[in-house]
Amino acid sequence: MIDVYLFSGFLGSGKTSLLLQTIADLKAQGKKPAVLMNEFGELPFDSDSVKSEGDIPLKELLDGCICCTGSEKTEAQIQGLLEENVDIDVILIETTGAAHPVEALDAIYSPLFAERLDVKGIITVVDSKRWLEREKLTPQIRMLFMEQIKHAHIMLANKSDLLTENEMAKVTMELTGFNTNAPIIQTVNAKLDFSYIEKVLQKSAAIDKTSIQSGKNLPLSSKLLTFNSSVDKVEFESWVKSLPDTVYRMKGYVPLNGVKNPCLFQYAYGMVNWLPEYVKMEARLVIIGENLQNVNQPKGVNPF
Repeated sequence: MIDVYLFSGFLGSGKTSLLLQTIADLKAQGKKPAVLMNEFGELPFDSDSVKSEGDIPLKELLDGCICCTGSEKTEAQIQGLLEENVDIDVILIETTGAAHPVEALDAIYSPLFAERLDVKGIITVVDSKRWLEREKLTPQIRMLFMEQIKHAHIMLANKSDLLTENEMAKVTMELTGFNTNAPIIQTVNAKLDFSYIEKVLQKSAAIDKTSIQSGKNLPLSSKLLTFNSSVDKVEFESWVKSLPDTVYRMKGYVPLNGVKNPCLFQYAYGMVNWLPEYVKMEARLVIIGENLQNVNQPKGVNPF
């Protein structure tokens, strides 16, 4: 039997950070993990982070939600992992932020390999700041956000460093009231030892395998920006600040004036992060959100 762990959570919550740490922990235990990653857009930015970890078997589902793309695609990718890597011990599945966790689980189960997989549970990374301001989300998106938390077996109340002690206490109390079964761990950068995850899930109840239809046909969409020139960093960040609340996530490589290589740029819930790149990456940026047709384009990019 191969253990399977599913990482759930809304866009920009910190799932990939948890995934990378879990890979390192498993390798330190002498285990060989494999990864199935689901990205909302057509570009595998998060998958690139996994590839940088070395010889990790990886399959990707791009440009769609793991639960909406079709179970046959998920089935084919898992089958590929099993056939190409006979010595893997653990499969880690990171869903897109638009995935309903139980639907994602349902897509994993297949008569072709069900007897080979032992699905241990759902680990949901919760953006603590977004939880406090969840009423700002549209009703459909808020429902998805709540469903991801409701079905968790373990919850990470992430980004605790961005809140006061009183705010964090409020988050913990409210999450406990909403999902009484899942333990809550306050985290920064989704840091959590995999040994803790193992210990908790050994005691957890069996997973409900019933397919759930909620969460489909969400109004989330993605846009790909390509650049025709370098941009001024201050002007670009001013454009970012002008974006509506319905833009949830951006990631990609942005060419800046005076910088040799396009920089890795990430945006989640109003906050930006820049990291230098030491190799020349293709300058393009993925935007994920709602009503993107109303988003103005910044200077230096090609038309949508």
